[in-house]
Amino acid sequence: MLDQESPLVLCTEHGGVVTLELNRPHQFNALSHELLQALQRHIEAIDQNPQARLVILQAKGKAFCAGHDLKQMRASPQLTYYQQLFTQCAHVMQGLQRLRIPVIAKVHGLATAAGCQLVASCDLVIASTQAQFAVSGINVGLFCSSPAVALSRNLSPKHAFDLLVTGRFIDAQTALQWGLINQVVSPEQLDQTIQDKANQILSKNATAIRYGKRLFYEQLEMPLTQAYTHAAQVMAQNMMEEDALEGLSAFIEKRPAHWHPPAHLEES
Repeated sequence: MLDQESPLVLCTEHGGVVTLELNRPHQFNALSHELLQALQRHIEAIDQNPQARLVILQAKGKAFCAGHDLKQMRASPQLTYYQQLFTQCAHVMQGLQRLRIPVIAKVHGLATAAGCQLVASCDLVIASTQAQFAVSGINVGLFCSSPAVALSRNLSPKHAFDLLVTGRFIDAQTALQWGLINQVVSPEQLDQTIQDKANQILSKNATAIRYGKRLFYEQLEMPLTQAYTHAAQVMAQNMMEEDALEGLSAFIEKRPAHWHPPAHLEES
């Protein structure tokens, strides 16, 4: 009933921070076709919003995200449907990384299968001690191939493969040790810790962060020499921004920097 009456993704914006909240609590925020569509629409809108500085991705209910909607998947046993569904999911995951602003996942509970993939696709992750993580498709006869892409780019291959072939759950502390998340705090501290991290990022120059996020993911896919060449070009371009010169002047003059609104970065 909730899916028909309420938005599948709640979106609010305050002070440059856009909060996206998954809103299928009774279905453990399972990624239905419609929910993925809603997420994609919001990602595209944020990408066109010059005021947006940061995204916080969170969820209502007990779980963060239980992965794909298995009932919906079982009801449509057609190859073309599955191809479209998993392609759509991949677009959402890549869309989060392609945003020019940081995305923080606020994980308060369960994140499984494509929900774990969603966590791994965010730039930063802060989790409650009550959070648990798994890629459990193997338990129902389905290897989590798409989540494997995100996991293998966050965890060591041994840890990623362990999760993929056992379907076992790990707690937040293990996820921290394995590199899936950035920080673990008590449930009572989660809101304030997210706010503190947001404030740290918002205090930095927005244009520099936009240069940096794009470069960070681009260079990961390059051989070392190419990565350095590309990074040198991006850093030189960043130095030509007025705010970079302002930041250096402020440091030398021992005064606060006065930042301008983020510049539009041309596609490379």
